[in-house]
Amino acid sequence: MASQLDLAYDHCQSVAREHAKNFYFAFRTLPSKKRLAIYAAYAFCRLCDDVADGSMSIDEKRKEFARIRGLLTQSMESGSVAPQRDIPPEFSALADASAAFGIPIRYYEEVIEGVESDLVKTRFENFEELRTYCYNVASVVGLICIEVFGYDDEAAKQHAIEMGLAMQLTNILRDVKEDAGLDRIYIPRDELAQFGYSEEDLKAGVANDAFRELMAHQAERARGFYDSSERLFGMLPVESRACPKVLHAAYKAILGRIEDSGFDVFSRRIGLSTSEKLLITARLWAGSLLPRVPLPRR
Repeated sequence: MASQLDLAYDHCQSVAREHAKNFYFAFRTLPSKKRLAIYAAYAFCRLCDDVADGSMSIDEKRKEFARIRGLLTQSMESGSVAPQRDIPPEFSALADASAAFGIPIRYYEEVIEGVESDLVKTRFENFEELRTYCYNVASVVGLICIEVFGYDDEAAKQHAIEMGLAMQLTNILRDVKEDAGLDRIYIPRDELAQFGYSEEDLKAGVANDAFRELMAHQAERARGFYDSSERLFGMLPVESRACPKVLHAAYKAILGRIEDSGFDVFSRRIGLSTSEKLLITARLWAGSLLPRVPLPRR
């Protein structure tokens, strides 16, 4: 019979399978223990996102985030001890995974802080403000992941942060229309002004030259973070490399598709098909596991 902890991890896997989309294929490349830990982290982040994006009032959402903070503290105090019945399954699994891999609780607290900021902060004056937001909702998740992946070089943390920035900036470009409909504009205000494009234009879906130049500027910044974050892969154990490589490649491909479309993000949501994700996963998983064959000397 499955233990309560087993059932908690099963719940987290079900959440990942149902909602993770681009992430789930990458998660599957990890060894079992690491994969379960990543499922738990994903389920926690998904819970926070669902609260922020739900239909409750802001006051009700604040109360829910306070409840999540309390559950996080309560579950972490229990560590890897058998789950308590009054703790939801994602918290039981998260506590067990965090104890096993030494994941600091402050990382989860920063995720909550970033997601909760969406309740009131819907504009960003400059990239530094946006970068702080992206750090809390994406880069911190990367820091959680590398604790599970394993690393020896402290520089891995900076590259995980950069990868999170690249992926979140890609999300922002892809979801411009959807976010504007929720009165959330993540493109920095000073850059909107720099390119002569207004919030009103964005909400109206105006795709003129100013918009394309503005988006190209955002895409170039994201590409810089993709390039610098590639250094992370060689700092990880071989068994862990495919997961971040797949995520990196998938999101970079989405960015390329956005660019190739001429930044046509108003008429459709740009992404990858299931078959494309599977091909990326298979190629990079195999490439990460196969030993490198040295070239013969002449």
